[in-house]
Amino acid sequence: MTLFVLRRAGLLVLSLVVASALVFVLLRLLPGDVAATIGGIRASAEQLAAIRVDLGLDRPLPVQYGSWVAGVLSGDFGESQLNGTSVGPELWRKLQVTAPLTAGAIVVALLVAVPFGTWAAVRSRSAVGVGIGWLSQLGIAVPTLWLGLVLVLVFSVELEWLPAQGFPADGWADPGAAARSLVLPWVALGLTEGAVLLRFVRSSVLGVLHADFLRTARAKGLTRTQALLRHGFRNAALPVVSVLGLQLAALIVGAVVVERVFALPGVGNMLLTDVGNRDLVKVQGEVFLLVAAVLVISFLVDVAHRLIDPRLREPR
Repeated sequence: MTLFVLRRAGLLVLSLVVASALVFVLLRLLPGDVAATIGGIRASAEQLAAIRVDLGLDRPLPVQYGSWVAGVLSGDFGESQLNGTSVGPELWRKLQVTAPLTAGAIVVALLVAVPFGTWAAVRSRSAVGVGIGWLSQLGIAVPTLWLGLVLVLVFSVELEWLPAQGFPADGWADPGAAARSLVLPWVALGLTEGAVLLRFVRSSVLGVLHADFLRTARAKGLTRTQALLRHGFRNAALPVVSVLGLQLAALIVGAVVVERVFALPGVGNMLLTDVGNRDLVKVQGEVFLLVAAVLVISFLVDVAHRLIDPRLREPR
């Protein structure tokens, strides 16, 4: 297990290096010029050249890449090319919104998917099981943007229970107010992703319900629920964990849309603004952070597979 983790960690580091290079190069292939954005439409060629020199854009790309990577390794993501603000502290502030948003949404998704997916599998031939399956299909078809707008209309405009948009200016200084501002985004993201995960939970549980080992456990005197809890869930968890990793990656991407809908000052909202302004230093830091999060999730899923299934730990 230790050797596997070390090998997988080495592959993670290599993936991060390749991802950083791709992010750096691909962003510089985008059309537009940050020097023209700063200088304005009336800037002369000499003024634009001076701006590029001041920003370090006249240096060779390998030198720019090496300088950026060295800064990232030390926790310095550089400075904004438009206003000179440090990217690292701003990313940290935005993460205090995006990280709780993603974590809360996956909790909602699990609360929806695991119990209802299991129930739908156990009662697959009843009206309840069919109804849960139909609702999950409907949840998959519903766009997160549309669901978020409906939630705002019902719970903010009509009932006035929760804030429609925004996040407290002082962040988590008032945890109650901060949590209330994230309730609707949690539900919007969690329900749509939970509907997808529910289908996989149902399929996995159905697979183990008819397995030989579960029939043997029941023949020894366990009820179906006891056999499922003691022996079934661990076997059903393998494909679900894989899909959960993909769902976490989807949640990170989906947070970009939800932050726009609910006007949350998170990384996704920051990314869209900086793309429009062509602030490459900030964009590459934000994109690399999101890519790194997805790669780390993939690493954790592989390790979780080894921990759940002892057969994967056997020497070959």
